[in-house]
Order: sequence, then C-alpha cells, then structure tokens
Amino acid sequence: MTPPTRSSRLEALGAFLPPTVLSTPDLVARATGVPELDLQGITGVAERRVYDARPEAQEDSFGLALKAARDCLEKSRYDAADLDVIINASITRFKDGSDFCFEPSFAGQLAAELGARSAIHFDISNACAGMMTGVYLLDRMVRAGIVRTGMVVSGEQNTRVAETAAAEITDSYDPQFASLSVGDAAVAVIVDESQDEADRIHYVDLMTCSEYSHLCLGMPSDRTEGIALYTDNKQMHKRDRLRLWPTFHGDLLAKHGRTFADEGFDYIVQHQVGTRFVEYVNAMGAAEFDAPMPQSLSVVEEFGNTSSNSHFLVLREHLRAGTALQGRKYLLVPAASGVVTGALSATISNLGV
Repeated sequence: MTPPTRSSRLEALGAFLPPTVLSTPDLVARATGVPELDLQGITGVAERRVYDARPEAQEDSFGLALKAARDCLEKSRYDAADLDVIINASITRFKDGSDFCFEPSFAGQLAAELGARSAIHFDISNACAGMMTGVYLLDRMVRAGIVRTGMVVSGEQNTRVAETAAAEITDSYDPQFASLSVGDAAVAVIVDESQDEADRIHYVDLMTCSEYSHLCLGMPSDRTEGIALYTDNKQMHKRDRLRLWPTFHGDLLAKHGRTFADEGFDYIVQHQVGTRFVEYVNAMGAAEFDAPMPQSLSVVEEFGNTSSNSHFLVLREHLRAGTALQGRKYLLVPAASGVVTGALSATISNLGV
C-alpha cells in the first residue's frame, strides 16, 4: 500500500525589530573616510534598526531570536511544548555581550527558555539562506512523518559589521561597503502539516555553487578588533551569478513539465540586498523565463538587509499591512554567500502574523 502523501504549510510567523532606528545619513556621518558617500542612492536603504548594547535590553543575537520566537508562538495555535523540533538559523550568534556562541547550541538554549522541553533542536549555518534552509529541512521532516510541527528561528545582530565598516572603509569600492546596508532583526516561523492545497508549501529547493564562496566572507577584521564582512560586489552581481536562480528554477520546473508562467505566482520576494539588486534579479528572471514577474514585495528601504531574516520579514510586514494578501501564491528566492540560490513556492491562506 502506498503511504499517504504529506505536505507542509507556514502556520505562524513572528518577528522582532529593535526599536532604535539609524538613518542612512547618520550612519554615513560615521564613515569619515568617505565623506561624500551616496549610500542611500546606491543601495536604496533609507534606515535600519540597530541593537541596543545595554545588557538589560537583551538585543544580542540570542535575545532578538528569543523575542521573535515568543512573538511567533503568540500568533500560533501551538504552545512551545507542542513543538517537535526547533532549528536555529542565525548567522550571528552573539550572546552575553561580545561572546560568539557555538556551544551549547542556540536552538537548545532557545528550547529551554521557551519551555519546548521535548523538542529536538539543532543549529544550521547557510549564510543568508539560513531561514530558507531551516524551512527546507522542516518541510522534509513533516513530509516524511518524522515530526508534526516545528519552528525555524533566527536573530541577527548584523550592524556590528556596519560599525566596523564605518570605522574602516575609505571608498565605495571597499569590500566592506555592503556591510553598511545591513540591519538588525529576528524572525521565527512555525511549520506544520498542511490539510488544504490552498494553504501549503508546494516545493522548496536549494542549490549551492561553492566556486563563488570566496566572494562574500564574514570574519574578524584584518585591521581592528571588530567583526567584518568582505564582499566582492562587482563579481557577486555579474550576469552569470544573477542567472543562477532562473536557470535552477527553470530546470526544476521543467522536470515536472511546467514553466514559470504556469506557476501563477501572485507575489515574489527576493533577498533584500538593495533596491537595485531586487530590480536587476527580477529583470533577469523576466528575460530568462520570457514571462512577466509577479508583484515584487520589499522592505529593504526601511529595514536594510536583515540577512537570513529578510524574506520572512518581508512577508510579515506586507501581510500585516494588507499590501500582500492571504490566499495568494508566493515565491521566495534566496541569494546567499556560498553562492546559494533556489525557490520556495507556497500558497499562504491562514498564516498567523
């Protein structure tokens, strides 16, 4: 007898944004080595949220993730004790000040704080595709019948690399330039089994092109004690790199005898690198698929590049504002250091936000 086919869905989505806002002009004023830098004109980022360094604010990576996880549970029909698995996808793992925490796992510590005592837990690391990778794994677990429900969570204290960049860069071609576009945020999403095709993750798949892994690297600064992000923007945004998504997605659809136009997406969410990047990738997709792109959703102007959180922060903000609607079909396209690309297709009809 053939076992029943299972599918997953996005059940609840939570987030936390630090209340402190830093405008782009105020950040540029700190970059004394490049006084004429037109950061907003180049990136489209007008402002971003930044962490409060006071210990009582609890806005390091762990504190941000915990706040988002609690917000997600408030939107969910599940309690923490109901979760079978918790996956942490944070790139930055700052806890208790400047400590970068590898062990014990963030996921295990989050499970303990939330009261998810029976949940299995583990951390993953896949750069800005981290949340998408967590959903990929959780989707497969639900489909296999290994778990019933779980949470993927990420807290990103990104602006520490912006602090380093502001102190060190000397021109707009500096490899730390992209660091000035980041913002701090946390998101958490609960995934469970879908009972309705109108509320379902249709597919999620990823591809890594490791030959480009050297183009974006996070590490201790080679000049100061700060943490830094070094990106070769010119090479990262070359045409062959921008073609990775439509090539991979087109091949994925072709295996099932479908085209991009057949998918009938209502909305598309690209990684929030900057407004120009979103425009370029959508234009590349339209050309490669020979099909118009769905309505593009973005929040990069207001929150900057929130790295692993970006796609789900876009979903949360637009669904809450009513500028994106439940009952519609969404496409989320990752773009991460590695280089990672892929596609997540989902109809979202009952997502608690």
